[in-house]
Amino acid sequence: MKKKIIKPIVCYLFTGFDKTKSFLNFIRHYNKYKSGYDHDLYICYKLIDSKKIDKLENKIKKIKHKIFVDPSNENDWDFGSYNRFAKTFKNRIIFFMNSHSYPITKNWLNKFMKHYTRKTVIAASGSFESITNEVKLKKPFNFLSFFRKKIKAKKSFTKFPNPHLNTSSFMINSNDFTNYISNKKFKIKYDTWKIESGFNSLTNYFKRKNFSLLVVNSEGAKFDEKRWMLSKTYYYQNQSKTIISDKHSRKYLKLTKVKRKEAQKSVWGF
Repeated sequence: MKKKIIKPIVCYLFTGFDKTKSFLNFIRHYNKYKSGYDHDLYICYKLIDSKKIDKLENKIKKIKHKIFVDPSNENDWDFGSYNRFAKTFKNRIIFFMNSHSYPITKNWLNKFMKHYTRKTVIAASGSFESITNEVKLKKPFNFLSFFRKKIKAKKSFTKFPNPHLNTSSFMINSNDFTNYISNKKFKIKYDTWKIESGFNSLTNYFKRKNFSLLVVNSEGAKFDEKRWMLSKTYYYQNQSKTIISDKHSRKYLKLTKVKRKEAQKSVWGF
């Protein structure tokens, strides 16, 4: 008997801190750019009351989807919600997308699934940027604050280069994710930065587990860590092969040529 293939899940997170415009942007792009792969779409609502959820649901009646209302009343950021969602859907392939992300090319999910195998984590972009290097002395004579921030950063983050997958959108097995995230606490934004690019980041954890850590671009090509930059998905040239747009990639596109070069150097080193 042929083994049944379980559909992947696309989990889009929308929180009470986000503007409805972000929600509508995701829906519009999800409609326009077909995924190319059969999946279950879940809208994960976080810290939103039932009345607002009803209003949002009325806007997407024509889209086949299910909802997951995060039961927590705590603002433990995106990763807290992702953890509870992953625990609910055990041993499923989940493509997480935060509130500011949306697809900008057709067959986007198919392009990710083409490269997904067991012991793999795939993201829409990666970076070598280090928070340690980005701590700057912004105001004259504010040396004490500068040194405090610098020391704090050195305790949590590797200096440049600090390779990490960007977690605005990424694909992972739910069991693998919960094994990593379940014992983590998210009280302040700084805690989420450590998950993104700290010593014990999601990337570093799975690197130690010998997982393949890939970036996939709009052409459906895969790139390992040494070649992430060449995917042309994030802070390089015109980002011409971005597959999922997020607020950081859009910010880069608004920069002048000079500012883009500066941003590119902070992310890739040149």
